[in-house]
Amino acid sequence: MKTRGALLWGVDQPWSVEEIEIGDPRRNEVTVRMEAAGLCHTDHHLRTGAMPTEGFPVLGGHEGAGVVVDVGADVDDVAVGQHVVLSCVPSGRAINDASFRIRARDRDVYPSSLLGAFSPYVVVHRASVIPVDPAVPFEVACLLGCAVATGWGAVTRVAAVRPGDDVVVIGLGGVGMTALLSAVIAGARRLIVIDPAEWKRDLALKWGATQAYRDVPTAMMEVPALTVGLMAQKVIVAVGQADGAGVDGWLTLTSKGGMCVLAALADVRRSDVQVNLAIQILMQKRLQGTLYGGGDLRHDVGVLTSMYRAGKLNLDGLVTGRYRLDAINEGYADMLAGNNIRGVIRYTEADWSV
Repeated sequence: MKTRGALLWGVDQPWSVEEIEIGDPRRNEVTVRMEAAGLCHTDHHLRTGAMPTEGFPVLGGHEGAGVVVDVGADVDDVAVGQHVVLSCVPSGRAINDASFRIRARDRDVYPSSLLGAFSPYVVVHRASVIPVDPAVPFEVACLLGCAVATGWGAVTRVAAVRPGDDVVVIGLGGVGMTALLSAVIAGARRLIVIDPAEWKRDLALKWGATQAYRDVPTAMMEVPALTVGLMAQKVIVAVGQADGAGVDGWLTLTSKGGMCVLAALADVRRSDVQVNLAIQILMQKRLQGTLYGGGDLRHDVGVLTSMYRAGKLNLDGLVTGRYRLDAINEGYADMLAGNNIRGVIRYTEADWSV
């Protein structure tokens, strides 16, 4: 099948939308016609080199939703016509072989997370798709496989926020805003958010935050008075890229015996964390990483969908930018400038018919 996709041909190169060829589904594989794909910061890390890749070119996109249009042999758990969310968690252990399904300019293409959602069609292993309620809009469904599951799991599973906890959320993108919504549901007492974008802070206050600050130093001056010097039991870091220089500040906001959860990726080429070890030891603070909220997407997608359908989880508000595939570089520029919470590529008949 000939279609189009957004490719990276090297580090620090822009996304290039061009013709690609995708093979038919083989044994245990399915073809999905994509409806929506989230512009996650993780794919931007591929562009900067902060996240390694097996090679170039790369077909980006790991956060997506669509409709199954074809299935290969032995596929009996999903069917043509079914709405699905892409999952990059099980794909790494479920691939049949190391052969390529995608070609561009007569070269093999590496799909991001073995998915490649920045194309109107993907061919993936059946373990990389999760059925989703057709009543959930595609632009919301696509976020369930990464941003929403990460923010929800970071708060409810990893940090285990309980009623009465004071919680700080740093960074108000898709993950951070979901963490905010999740902390409200979990019963946080004070819910303090930090983000440089004023419009995001204002929105967070409408969604349940009790205080909002533009940066960590400003918050560090105010949080002690708010918490009678105790600081926050749980701190969720959801910035675009975690930096070693920020760790000490994040831990300063964390209470004695509290937990600071890193729900953000960092540059694999760097190891420059600076922290006051004496305070870390004496105050028994925990610094905890998390990948996709530490959960099982096959379970979490169903739970999150049910909460969304019941009106308990306002996921519609996360999508603040909608783009055509050709405008992917504009979408990522908006993300970096703080102009959206989550940008989403929406595919149309014009994309599917190429």
